[in-house]
Amino acid sequence: MSANSFDARSTLRVGDESYEIFKLDKVEGSARLPYSLKVLLENLLRTEDGANITADHIRAIGGWDSQAQPSQEIQFTPARVIMQDFTGVPCVVDLATMREAVKELGGDPAKINPLAPAELVIDHSVIADKFGTKEAFGQNVELEYGRNKERYQFLRWGQTAFDEFKVVPPGTGIVHQVNIEHLARTVMVRNGQAYPDTLVGTDSHTTMVNGLGVLGWGVGGIEAEAAMLGQPVSMLIPRVVGFKLTGELPAGTTATDLVLTITEMLRKHGVVGKFVEFYGQGVAATSLANRATIGNMSPEFGSTAAIFPIDDETLKYLRLTGRDEQQVALVEAYAKEQGLWLDPAAEPDFSEKLELDLATVVPSIAGPKRPQDRIVLANAAQQFASDVRNYVSDTGVDEAGKESFPASDAPAVSNGVPSNPTTVTAPDGSTYEIDHGAVTVAAITSCTNTSNPYVMVAAALVAKKAVEKGLTRKPWVKTTLAPGSKVVTDYFDKAGLTPYLDKVGFNLVGYGCTTCIGNSGPLPEEVSKAVNDNDLAVTSVLSGNRNFEGRINPDVKMNYLASPPLVVAYAIAGSMKVDITKDALGTDQDGKPVYLADIWPTEAEVNDVVANAIGEDMFNKSYQDVFAGDAQWQALPIPTGNTFEWDAESTYVRKPPYFEGMAMDPAPVEDITGARVLAKLGDSVTTDHISPAGAIKADTPAGKYLTEHGIERRDFNSYGSRRGNHEVMIRGTFANIRLRNQIAPGTEGGYTRDFTQDGGPVSFIYDASQNYQAAGTPLAILAGKEYGSGSSRDWAAKGTALLGVKAVIAESYERIHRSNLIGMGVLPLQFPEGQNAETLGLTGEEAFSFTGVTELNNGTTPRTVKVTTDTGVEFDAVVRIDTPGEADYYRNGGILQYVLRSLIRS
Repeated sequence: MSANSFDARSTLRVGDESYEIFKLDKVEGSARLPYSLKVLLENLLRTEDGANITADHIRAIGGWDSQAQPSQEIQFTPARVIMQDFTGVPCVVDLATMREAVKELGGDPAKINPLAPAELVIDHSVIADKFGTKEAFGQNVELEYGRNKERYQFLRWGQTAFDEFKVVPPGTGIVHQVNIEHLARTVMVRNGQAYPDTLVGTDSHTTMVNGLGVLGWGVGGIEAEAAMLGQPVSMLIPRVVGFKLTGELPAGTTATDLVLTITEMLRKHGVVGKFVEFYGQGVAATSLANRATIGNMSPEFGSTAAIFPIDDETLKYLRLTGRDEQQVALVEAYAKEQGLWLDPAAEPDFSEKLELDLATVVPSIAGPKRPQDRIVLANAAQQFASDVRNYVSDTGVDEAGKESFPASDAPAVSNGVPSNPTTVTAPDGSTYEIDHGAVTVAAITSCTNTSNPYVMVAAALVAKKAVEKGLTRKPWVKTTLAPGSKVVTDYFDKAGLTPYLDKVGFNLVGYGCTTCIGNSGPLPEEVSKAVNDNDLAVTSVLSGNRNFEGRINPDVKMNYLASPPLVVAYAIAGSMKVDITKDALGTDQDGKPVYLADIWPTEAEVNDVVANAIGEDMFNKSYQDVFAGDAQWQALPIPTGNTFEWDAESTYVRKPPYFEGMAMDPAPVEDITGARVLAKLGDSVTTDHISPAGAIKADTPAGKYLTEHGIERRDFNSYGSRRGNHEVMIRGTFANIRLRNQIAPGTEGGYTRDFTQDGGPVSFIYDASQNYQAAGTPLAILAGKEYGSGSSRDWAAKGTALLGVKAVIAESYERIHRSNLIGMGVLPLQFPEGQNAETLGLTGEEAFSFTGVTELNNGTTPRTVKVTTDTGVEFDAVVRIDTPGEADYYRNGGILQYVLRSLIRS
């Protein structure tokens, strides 16, 4: 029960139903607040307990100073938690382990139970092994169940063992698309109360639901577990960036072009740790699908959330997707009663402001390795010609980029662009030629765009017009269609567009993340061999949100984000060297050139299909029994009981060691002395670099572990699918094939130097870590800017901790990873302003000591700690434990240990 200090408790009547609500206008200053802070204010009013959440916290939001730097800590209690299977499996593994730990410490295992709705969507496990045929979907599902039976049995057990925990089975859709189309409430109803739907999710793209006016963001799995167990999320009241939209998108542009433009703008502006909120007349002109696409990309521009207020467009979408009329009426009434309804003319109080005229957006892609690196489509071929030099040898090219040898010398360039034409023989005996820049993967993938019917229909219409002109994909392109929900294929079927997609090679391969998460599956053998034997810098083009190095496919060095219709166009063009705005994509039946403009649909054509092919009945049909699953899911045998029966032979699900030897009282925090550096890393090291989700190579520590346990190479599956096994994941930490550890120059992948041995020979990071831990030597990581950007991957922190790393020193952090490090008992430190490893002369070969950490034992958090090395370098590193709550987690050795002790004491 709320303490209700502001007399905010009231009743809202909607139709025949009455709901208890907490009125925002009872708090002075609430009317001027941005939408997102009004949601936080309501959260505190409703959960005020006089201890963790007080009247002073509520006044702090009401009196928010938009220009101040964040300093006031609050406790945010999300209404629900959402997970996907890669991150959700370790969550459930941890909960099952916590039940046993509680029992061992004399507590009640039943206390380990979600206190709020927790929903998990299995969407990350399907791999696009098969493609280009009508049988591809069924074959990939069979392979998925074969590989993941142990994990799925475990999740089915969790569904029976834990209250308030539901699982959406495989083959249904992508978590964020399922969230906006079905799971999101917009206004939550529980125990007679109505309040804003809020959530945290174990995937950074949880922010997609911000497009529906739902405040939520991605957190690490360990934070999500704590939230499920009733632990509020500790946070500082953030700065809120107002992003004003005006005008309308011009013909020929898509939501993808818009979101890549916004990503570039906001990453340049700097919004890490801030909320972004969209306002202005242009918001009303932005469809809900486009809003969701923008919200989805929040992690790519670095903000915590990227939210749109509720308006008529929200209601229209809720009705379209099958929400019942009482719910829609409640959303409207509640939003208007609480001042959460969009006023396009309003100018709320914001910390910072940006503005974009939608009419200025132009067709764009992004790449070759970061989402924020936007390229105007008309400049794409020219930019590729420049960027490819970073991926191939420049033999034969002078400083001006001109050919510097006679043409008769088999040049390594063509028109100034590095070139290495390679003949490939297909299984049917036909031959073709590929070169640097060949598009080897063209994937319509990811909820970012497959949730948006406008870009999906545009892609299908491009396919239709291409087929009618006699065009198809190039033979070396792996083409895949992996929508985020079954509704997509339903409206393709209804519009008669499926046959055209099939003819261009975009057959359905699965309902899941596939290529965007690294599950692109292998390239055809002959293409892969040609690429690797000739060191070709080939490319992928995908409609996803992530294009980080080593993520999409191990054979592919350069990756580009593009809208679904452009994915189809590039599959037909076959190369990034083609300027698809000017060059012909191919020739028609009469031998005439066909250009992009010839097959690009008009806005009216797209709108006509959307209006006539998509209806509420499709959503009702797809989601009517969404948790039941198919016969294969229902036939999975599962153990019973409220504690899990661990299988000692399992290579997927193993009991982790986090609570071994844990006492009721934490040991005092200690300074760190004699630490060696495990890795010295550059800027923009992502959680993919730290804990890859893709393929497991046979000659790595993880591959060797699986081989030793009798697993055939073909059954290795991915790192993401094996996150329930800490033995695999420790060995996979810092094992990304594109990781460059500066301590071991000339290497690429999971290598370091092992200074427990004479001369510090190059070694696998895992092997070195084992030697350091055996010697009792703590470890540290040195890093540059934006350390830990990308996915909310808890294993990036778990693996770091289990390797024996006690501290990380970086120039700056992405929000989720910094928080996760603390959650695993790792100390996040920051170099002094303007300094880094290079300016301080650090090579990574030094031994480090960190003093002043013990101040945490006094109940305070030091602003800095003294860092010294055995080579005489000395500096004060900034302690990035940002809230009192985070300090409590660190003192306890991690967030799970803190929660466990709290639950037993209660």
